[in-house]
Amino acid sequence: MLNNKNIVIGIAGSGGDGVISAGEILVNAASSEGLFVFMLKSFGAQIRGGESSVRVRISDLPVQTQGDRIDILVVLSWSNFMRFKAEMQLEERLVIVSDSDDPMPDDEVPLTETQREFWYKVPFGKLAEEHTGSRLAKNIVMLGAITELFSLPKEALQKSIKKTFRNKGDEVIASNFKAIRAGEDFVKEQIVKIDPLRLDYEPRPPRLVMQGNEAIALGAIYAGLDFYAGYPITPSTEIMEWIARYLPQKEGVSLQMEDELASINAVLGASFAGKKAMTATSGPGISLMNEGIGLASMAELPAVIVNVQRGGPSTGLPTKTEQADLMQAIWGSHGDSPRVVIAPCDVEDCFDCTVLAFYISEKYQLPVIILSDQFIGHRKESINPESIGGGASGFRKVYRRDTPSEEDLKDYRRYKITENGVSPMSYPGIKGGEYLGSGIEHNEKGDPRGDVATHAKMTEKRWKKLDHFKEEFQFERFYGPQDAKLGVIAWGSTKGAVKEAVNKANAMGMSVSAMIPQLILPFLVEPFKEFIRNKNRVIIPEMSYVGQFRRYLRGFVRFGRYGVKVIPFTKAGGAPFMVEEILNKIIEEWKDMEARR
Repeated sequence: MLNNKNIVIGIAGSGGDGVISAGEILVNAASSEGLFVFMLKSFGAQIRGGESSVRVRISDLPVQTQGDRIDILVVLSWSNFMRFKAEMQLEERLVIVSDSDDPMPDDEVPLTETQREFWYKVPFGKLAEEHTGSRLAKNIVMLGAITELFSLPKEALQKSIKKTFRNKGDEVIASNFKAIRAGEDFVKEQIVKIDPLRLDYEPRPPRLVMQGNEAIALGAIYAGLDFYAGYPITPSTEIMEWIARYLPQKEGVSLQMEDELASINAVLGASFAGKKAMTATSGPGISLMNEGIGLASMAELPAVIVNVQRGGPSTGLPTKTEQADLMQAIWGSHGDSPRVVIAPCDVEDCFDCTVLAFYISEKYQLPVIILSDQFIGHRKESINPESIGGGASGFRKVYRRDTPSEEDLKDYRRYKITENGVSPMSYPGIKGGEYLGSGIEHNEKGDPRGDVATHAKMTEKRWKKLDHFKEEFQFERFYGPQDAKLGVIAWGSTKGAVKEAVNKANAMGMSVSAMIPQLILPFLVEPFKEFIRNKNRVIIPEMSYVGQFRRYLRGFVRFGRYGVKVIPFTKAGGAPFMVEEILNKIIEEWKDMEARR
């Protein structure tokens, strides 16, 4: 047998096959044994039914991505697998486990003869009905079968089942245990293993597994969130659901509003009242919120807005990922509307970025947009438990806005001109601190003014804030040797594939470095200039067909002045970058550079 310390399992079926729940049970089992995990789920855009799939990467070593190609393909429904065939890249030496009651249509499924060599057929539905009285348990039968076939953690799987169904009673748990054993026994008695694949690992202490949307919600509560208002929209809804469950335990308020317009305005009302407030949505919702975000800029109201990007435009691809809301986040408001845009790179970073967003928003009294995406928001991955809830790493500063002193209240000027653009903020109930917080231009007291001199002075005040806070933090990540002649610049969820590709390229003898900015707006020019100073070429991979990030960079960094050739590497959203895509691009450019020496 081949001892394999890293396997990627792909499971595809219909919406009622329990594919997603099976993946989560498997991830929880593996992480409880100390294994590193990464789960990417995918499903159709319809509300009920349809297709669903998961990709689960299990490794004895840390992982950064979902894994390029699937080692084990588990099919509960071939017709639904066909809907994911473009997303489920398969290894040439593949192992297939399928439901024997669902034959593959030979003329439709594109599998090579090599990929068909290792193929096990198990009657998942029939076994479930025989042992539990319901075909609905076929996903659990399947887990039992693949656990036996590939030496996955058995006892941990049972514990994960027990934890998953603990609220449904002992009878349901016992029934699922029967389903597990049915799958295991069928493999033992009916199947002769002919493939070389099995998971080899050393058990370790359990690892924490979290979804990106959950990490954002937890980060908000850690930062002192008082009020949340939102409207359900894929792929951000889990943030609202998590906060609605736990924020009341912290004496906070969570409201589901009738739409995104109501959500942003409720958040601004709560902020005006002195509360830390937040909302979350996706691209279409941000479009509706843009005027409210502009009001937050004008009235200098702290507000945190999360955009979990999805494929667009319009309704687009609600359940797929993309990085094409960048310009919307940066410039999506009429007038010169100051805001901060932060982009998390992975699940752990979602927590840190949310705490940072509240710190900046409260201290500098402006809107902060967290630009996540479906790839981060819906995926689960192993994280360092010490990084959540106040460990040694990551951003942990909690800040609550400055309020006026007794001296300030003698002649309170809410929008007083200050060196850093920040003026003490009152809220209803503070005697002497009454002011008008409207969206019309105003003087230092908040009284409406329409003259150009006041507008110029107050616009400068509002934008001055961005020149101060950016000096407080380090917002970039760097990988690879600093003196490398070939560079990669990416942002957001593309980080994992870039980091892994750069590490592989350097291990192959190339010299490549990468830069991943966390702060998108305001743009910090100097770190980029320093990074490209000795580069010959820079590759810019992004999930935006028109290359929004590259166009944005060119507005600040004159690559040609440094003799740097920019290599665009764009793709339409839907599927995240694979490591091999970026690695192949690095190899291509490296070979061309070497040939031109």
